[in-house]
Amino acid sequence: MNNNENPKSCLSCEKLIVGRSDKRFCDSYCRSSYHYKKNLDEAPRFYNLVDNQLKKNRRILKSYNKSGLATVRSQILLGQGFNPNFFTHYWKNAKNDIYLFVYEFGFLKKDEKFILIKWQDYMLKKVPLG
Repeated sequence: MNNNENPKSCLSCEKLIVGRSDKRFCDSYCRSSYHYKKNLDEAPRFYNLVDNQLKKNRRILKSYNKSGLATVRSQILLGQGFNPNFFTHYWKNAKNDIYLFVYEFGFLKKDEKFILIKWQDYMLKKVPLG
């Protein structure tokens, strides 16, 4: 080691680092641990917030739609953390009702209820816009 160089310590455990001059961690465990702790301290990213809500919505819709068609009072779903503003796609039926989907589970708000359906192959047909 050159007299001008200061010994470096691991950013995670603060042990003396041996090896390359640009090395920041003593091993892969410390590198992983450091980044994990750093990510915990940061505010959740928008992507994570949206992804978590989509997962929650899907779990809730799945739990109430065992048969493929169900009607549930809106306050029940909303009380469990369901947020109808988060969905993955939509489908419009022949009556021009627009069902919003969270992956394979769809919902339509009617009065104080949600009508729940499950995605079907016939829904893939392209519908002309307008």
